[in-house]
Amino acid sequence: MTQIRRKNRFRHFAKKQHEHRSLPNRLNREFNRTVPDEVYSTDITELHYGKNLKAYLAVFKDLATREIVSSELSRQPNVKFVNTALKNALRRLPVKKREKLMIHSDQGMHFTHLGYRKALEQNGVTQSMSRKGNCLDNAPVESFFGHLKDHLDLKRCQTFEELNNQVTREIKYYNCESPQWNLKKMPPKQYRRHLHILNPAFSLPVHFLGARSICRVAFSV
Repeated sequence: MTQIRRKNRFRHFAKKQHEHRSLPNRLNREFNRTVPDEVYSTDITELHYGKNLKAYLAVFKDLATREIVSSELSRQPNVKFVNTALKNALRRLPVKKREKLMIHSDQGMHFTHLGYRKALEQNGVTQSMSRKGNCLDNAPVESFFGHLKDHLDLKRCQTFEELNNQVTREIKYYNCESPQWNLKKMPPKQYRRHLHILNPAFSLPVHFLGARSICRVAFSV
């Protein structure tokens, strides 16, 4: 008779710990960056709409220009929609720029997930994480979420499509038209161009050049 082997619970626990392990806070609240596409901050927030419905928004924010470089709205808080936002953020950049990039997040399961971590590793991106339970370690993106929710009229959003349209408009307004005191009273996209004029070595992402990215982003979910 073949003996049935018991499941090794310790091995299963160790595997889970490896798949969802936290990483050091390499950013260490050094939010005042001067080089575009050097450090992104990312997080997820809930948005309530319709009749007791919820959606989930993931964003990636450039700490030098304050620009929201990528966003993704989802009905479900799964890992896939965060990975889509990450992929879109990385597609903007040539390979050499990705290898100089650091992305900071909290210790949420989306950012400790093996698929997310592998995507960063395969693109040469450095990962940084806030200390557990310390939202101030990720203050720039938390500040943006506060700004966004102040401007959204969620009571008028009865469907996911209406919410998505409003979020898209508000992010575009924030990036293109909303002046910021710390950016010499310029909106984020204008400030990025300003930095490029001062130092052409700060190459503009492909969408600024009117071209589609031909870079293939290594990615696994």
